[in-house]
Amino acid sequence: MYLRYPIRIINEINDMSLKIYLLRHGETTYSQRGAYCGTLDAELTQAGHEMAQAFADAYRRLAWADIYVSPMKRAIATAQPLSDAIGLPMQVRDGLHEISYGAWEDQELDYVRQHYEQDYIRWQTDPAWNPPTDGETAIQIAARALPVITEIQSKYKTGNVLVVSHKATIRIILCSLLGIDVGRYRDRINALTASVSIINLASMGQCWKCWVSAVTCLNTYSKDQAPDVAKCRYSYKNRSNILANIQINSDVIS
Repeated sequence: MYLRYPIRIINEINDMSLKIYLLRHGETTYSQRGAYCGTLDAELTQAGHEMAQAFADAYRRLAWADIYVSPMKRAIATAQPLSDAIGLPMQVRDGLHEISYGAWEDQELDYVRQHYEQDYIRWQTDPAWNPPTDGETAIQIAARALPVITEIQSKYKTGNVLVVSHKATIRIILCSLLGIDVGRYRDRINALTASVSIINLASMGQCWKCWVSAVTCLNTYSKDQAPDVAKCRYSYKNRSNILANIQINSDVIS
């Protein structure tokens, strides 16, 4: 399986591919305490701003073609350091905003389980068709988010494009691109704050193919990290995963 494609061919496809970097926004007080935050326009914490700056420091040397971003404050603040560093304006797209949690907004899990038990069970079972109370389904999110990916594909055949979005939205985009049922987005793919997943989209004639290998860059934390190694406590490390309907996790390494 791992030797199916010669290294030369894989390298050629990577050179000809469009790479979309799906970056989740940095930390907010809601992600910090585990409360539902979808349509709430939360600001980044100080740690969240440090995460955004760390991403910019690590990736500013790439030749970026464009930056697409959710209209929410936490996403724009996450993209801002890179945008400023390379002088590239952000393309704001409503389709990239976070899931609407409806009546669950600003609530923690125990409260939701107690007050919306049946809705929560249905959502846990199949979020593709069952929304949070008065919120959005995964199908609805895919319907507004995927046109942004299509727009990028129609505009760029090769190059690096950054997409700054949110936990649920990114996982649903990844499931859609990888052929995974979007109803499984909550248990098949994780997206921690400031983690980035890179998808290679290779143009095969008139069609696009999501290539079998992708890189997941993990936001890592090390208490022993020396100040001269990184400007803040967050850094990025590349990991390659062969994607064959396996679970993809962006894990914190301590």
